[in-house]
Amino acid sequence: MNAPLLTLDLQFRRQVDKLIPVEEQLSELFLLAQHVSSWSPLLSRWFLTSSKSKEEALLYEAFDSNGPTTAAVAVLREKSRSVEDVRSVSVWNGQEASADGASMSSTTSVLGRPDRIDFRLTVNPAVGDWRQGAALLQHATGIWPAAFATFSPFYYPESAVFKDRPGVGWMLYLPRVLTAQQVPEARALVPVMGKNAKGKDEQRGTIIVSVTDEPFSDENPEHVRNANAIEIRLVDQDLLPRYADL
Repeated sequence: MNAPLLTLDLQFRRQVDKLIPVEEQLSELFLLAQHVSSWSPLLSRWFLTSSKSKEEALLYEAFDSNGPTTAAVAVLREKSRSVEDVRSVSVWNGQEASADGASMSSTTSVLGRPDRIDFRLTVNPAVGDWRQGAALLQHATGIWPAAFATFSPFYYPESAVFKDRPGVGWMLYLPRVLTAQQVPEARALVPVMGKNAKGKDEQRGTIIVSVTDEPFSDENPEHVRNANAIEIRLVDQDLLPRYADL
């Protein structure tokens, strides 16, 4: 049986009035690629996604050991020469089989729209330990100043309670300090640390984990019930943002 499609969904605002350079956008994805490369040999190489053919996509490796390749940057610059408001950059691991596939994408925009990062994974071995997913969220939110980030099965949003807000799924990051008293249904609360303006360590967010004894499944009613209960608890305390407010 194929591994379930797991996804990282992260949204944030850059607070800039023009698009960032393509090399910066690709460099950020490189930092995420470095983190997941230890998960599987199938995540060690990444290629620019092409809408034309696999053969064309495999012509342009996105990264070398130092970061974005010169060829990849040149291709993206040419493709986005006339783009001024929204730009998406996506890479994939070059695998055609669905059980071996993975992709990453970065969508950046001018001020007024949230930027978005997506990471989609079916590569075996599947993520079985919740700590692995939490480490991914910690790393990703260190690259991008997330308004929220989730790591869950792809189809979990269909089971979420509130369609106008992020779902909890397996785990949800929020840029605030949360306690067990605020979210008693959480199976784990993981503090995410960062540097303040004075360079001192402080907690900048919390990862809420709904299931810790096994991988989360959106086909398991108990898993979904617990994630839903957390969503309701957060909304009751006005802690879960609306997409419209991002």
